[in-house]
Amino acid sequence: MYPRLKIDIEKIKHNAEILRTLCVDNGIEPMVVTKVHCAHPGITRAMIEAGYTMLADSRIENLKALKNIAPDVKRVLLRLPMLSEIDEVIEFADLSLNSESETLKALSSAAKEKNKQHEIIIMVDLGDLREGVLPEDLEDLVQQVIEMSNLDLVGLGVNLTCYGGVIPDDNNLGRLVELAKNIEMQFNLKLKYISGGNSSSLYKLINKSLPKDITNLRLGEAVILGRETAYGEKIDNTHDDGFLLETQIIELKEKDSLPTGQIGMDAFGSTPTFTDRGKMRRAIVAIGRQDVRVEGLTPVDSNIEIIGASSDHLILDVTQSQAELKVGDVVGFGVDYGALLSLMTSKYVEKI
Repeated sequence: MYPRLKIDIEKIKHNAEILRTLCVDNGIEPMVVTKVHCAHPGITRAMIEAGYTMLADSRIENLKALKNIAPDVKRVLLRLPMLSEIDEVIEFADLSLNSESETLKALSSAAKEKNKQHEIIIMVDLGDLREGVLPEDLEDLVQQVIEMSNLDLVGLGVNLTCYGGVIPDDNNLGRLVELAKNIEMQFNLKLKYISGGNSSSLYKLINKSLPKDITNLRLGEAVILGRETAYGEKIDNTHDDGFLLETQIIELKEKDSLPTGQIGMDAFGSTPTFTDRGKMRRAIVAIGRQDVRVEGLTPVDSNIEIIGASSDHLILDVTQSQAELKVGDVVGFGVDYGALLSLMTSKYVEKI
């Protein structure tokens, strides 16, 4: 069946091993993020075989799946918990990232009811403006956590790049380390994790400029697609082609490059623009924006060009293709992170 996403488990496992070795050799215990592949069983098992001891995800549904796949591996909830899911957080996550006092109180209460200890990493906002307590409010929040008997404060963390695009650097990562050291001294405790970000921090690890006190990174895209995410550079000795989208041609005709008639809004509320390129050989493949972030697709045949998409149709200029294409033929695409995230989430795309 098409469309389908072909997954090369061995390439992904290779990436996982390379990056784990890089981290461990530099005193870092990484957690691997399963979000982009929705806790796919085969990929998850490959991560465990590669030596990872912490699996992290943003969604409780995926943490439930991880508990079934790998019941003995530590599970981490990456997204700040919702108050409506507190009981499930305690049930399916061993550790969660937090920044809100009310949420921490609810976690402590739920953990007490279940006679469990729940680990906490407090997130600090150091400029990217997504989640995190402001540095000036950190001590007060730490004091509250310490007084909650069923919560164990095990670290401080920062998120960078994901929202604001802020690059990890000596200033923000150095500030995280400084805050962590101050907390350890003031409260007479030892933080197991100083979590210095995600795959965007890898460039500093690779060029040996990551602050030495960083003890944890949260790795997703780097493992799956073999690139650091601060500058988008491919990581040496990793694969960036572990996934291949295959689609099937449902129409192949020579048509004009300009639509005929008055142009209004498309299916997504935008007004499209077109360039007159004369007649072109146009193929339609059976996939669309409901299934994939089209902008993240790259045709395997570099002579094929994506010219547009609707919710269920992807339109290609195949005029220059060297292949003698026909209806029913398969057209392949490489994927970036956004495309992969949408493809793995879509129930209409087979995963093989």
